[in-house]
Amino acid sequence: MKRTDDIPADPLERARLLRRVHSAVLSGQRAPRSPRPVISDSWRRSLAASVDPDRWEPPVVFDADRLAEERAAHPLAGCVPMLRRTLLEAADGTTHIMIITDAAGNILWREGHPNVCRDADRVRLAEGTTWSESCIGTNAMGTTLATGLPVQIHSAEHLVRRYHSWTCAASPVHDPETGGLLGAIDLSGPLHTMHPALPALVSAAATLVEGTLRERMARRDERLRERGMDALRALGGEPGALLSSSGRVVAAAPGDLALPARVELDRPDGSLLLGGREVRIEPLAEGYLLRAPRQAGARWPPTVRLRFLTSRPVVELRGREVSLSPRRAELLAVLALSREGVNAEQLALALHGERGNPVTVRAEIHRLRAQLGDDVVRTKPYRLDAELDADFLRLRAAVRAGRLAEALELHRDALLPASEAPAVREERADLLAGLRGALLAARDPEALWRFADGSGRDDVEAHEALLHLLPAQDWRRPTVAARLGRLLDEP
Repeated sequence: MKRTDDIPADPLERARLLRRVHSAVLSGQRAPRSPRPVISDSWRRSLAASVDPDRWEPPVVFDADRLAEERAAHPLAGCVPMLRRTLLEAADGTTHIMIITDAAGNILWREGHPNVCRDADRVRLAEGTTWSESCIGTNAMGTTLATGLPVQIHSAEHLVRRYHSWTCAASPVHDPETGGLLGAIDLSGPLHTMHPALPALVSAAATLVEGTLRERMARRDERLRERGMDALRALGGEPGALLSSSGRVVAAAPGDLALPARVELDRPDGSLLLGGREVRIEPLAEGYLLRAPRQAGARWPPTVRLRFLTSRPVVELRGREVSLSPRRAELLAVLALSREGVNAEQLALALHGERGNPVTVRAEIHRLRAQLGDDVVRTKPYRLDAELDADFLRLRAAVRAGRLAEALELHRDALLPASEAPAVREERADLLAGLRGALLAARDPEALWRFADGSGRDDVEAHEALLHLLPAQDWRRPTVAARLGRLLDEP
């Protein structure tokens, strides 16, 4: 099956080509070109779910009363007016409708051009219906929820033939509280309304919604801290924490309790085991108080969280942020990479190269122990005695496991980008090379675009691969081509 990049720019001509591709692929014949990978993968998932390309009606799951209840309870309800302004006013004068679904693909809101709404009603593109891939096959809403990535579906890229006269672009919305999917935002219209800017518009709207939700979460956290700190202080030195309604740790009292970033609140009786220790959960006005009785003679390793994939490194110890100098951040990075421990000579070499002095390193370790605690930074050999959560270690694990979306989310910046410590420079280069190699091997245009638009902005090979993978009419191709030209012209 031949794949070319000469896709017609005209939406109608493109639709005719896609219909020939759709018919040939589903009948097992030779197609004029291959479907895009995101489309062929979606078709496989849809067909595996027994979706019939000739069956066109999505199920109706909510009546009017149930729809009102679902809307009122959904976290995106407060964002609908903003989306109306962002999407429908931005698309003023065009024939589009805005659709918002929940995480299961159920349409909760649909607004827009009256004529398009009437056409949508005829094919049940309506509030209260389900548009997951497993119910109605490949479509922008269902596919963006299945992949977790923005997507545009045009004409016969829809698996079900009834929707070949439609074009749509959708983007997922994630909950900043839990990281889980909340739903999808979609713009749909007749196939002649396809425009390369629509995916960027919808993605920008999703980013705006997530930012709004993040601000609301921050305000809830602040209220919880203001109202709950008295309860935390009243523990009198007993280990404890303030938890959000989802179990996220918002504040913690110093103690010997190892706390994860989120506590799973799955016990109905108000108690649970945490690190092998029984703790109690007590409800507060906007969250929970976690408390754990002290255990005589017991020692629980503290949790150290390192956020070093940034120009401003962040260290959290026992739920509190610790301010560190660049040199001490480098020390922690090397210790995190050497969990079995290192001696002064090895640490001096890792931090300063051949010019390193073990005496200087011992003094630096002494100051770090004074700041973090002798129970966290041990000697003979030098090592971290703590539960360690380091973003650069999670990045390494994600790359090795092939979890590229997670790896890209983590690698927003390099490891301690200002550091010249040899061990940090080596790990920084290894992380970038590993991520880059995995992305080039995967040949996923969406993931490769995220890389080329971020940490791979100066990577010639990544831009060459992306230019080959992106369809001819993709809105990103001119940007990629222009960047590649500049990179190749540089001396």
